[in-house]
Amino acid sequence: MTRPNRIPLFPLDVVLLPGAQLPLHIFEPRYKIMIAKCLDERLEFGMILASNGAVATVGCTAEVTQKMKEYADGRTDILTEGRAVFQLKELLDEKEYYEGNVEYVADGPFRTDAEKESLLVESFDKCHGLLFGRPWSDAAPNDAAILSYRMAALLPMELEKRQSLLEMRSEGDRRETVFRWIESFLPKLAERQRARKRAGGNGHALN
Repeated sequence: MTRPNRIPLFPLDVVLLPGAQLPLHIFEPRYKIMIAKCLDERLEFGMILASNGAVATVGCTAEVTQKMKEYADGRTDILTEGRAVFQLKELLDEKEYYEGNVEYVADGPFRTDAEKESLLVESFDKCHGLLFGRPWSDAAPNDAAILSYRMAALLPMELEKRQSLLEMRSEGDRRETVFRWIESFLPKLAERQRARKRAGGNGHALN
């Protein structure tokens, strides 16, 4: 697929990762116009982190995969999915909505390390079980190049950490970052679960 180098932009306090789903409620007039254009012309738009008055230089294109609800006043609920990582070369403010001149970026070569992958999956399974109360089911098990993104999208990672993953051009480095984050987070998560159980056991049942 050939992607255009000038794309609509949606600056938001969110980091979208490739392969991750993101529901959006579109209510601002300028973004109503932008999303209508994307739907009509089957265009992807660029999601890019905007925080504290600054716009990031690396973002991810989003494809609208489903229009979930349309309101009488023109607001729309849509479901999007992350596609391609891009670098923002120039921010353009010439239309109702922002656009960007972008350059798409690719990862370097990656060779799976079976032992490291097994450790990562094991740690993530533990984390997923504690967070959601069920085992993890990988929706795209054959897409090893974005395993780190698929995992990170389900974790309560800080925006800065998600952005740093998006900017890495090595799946190996991303996996290592996700693994270290999980290993740091697991003890806190386990303690939180124990505290909830203790709190739940301190009450009295109603007769």
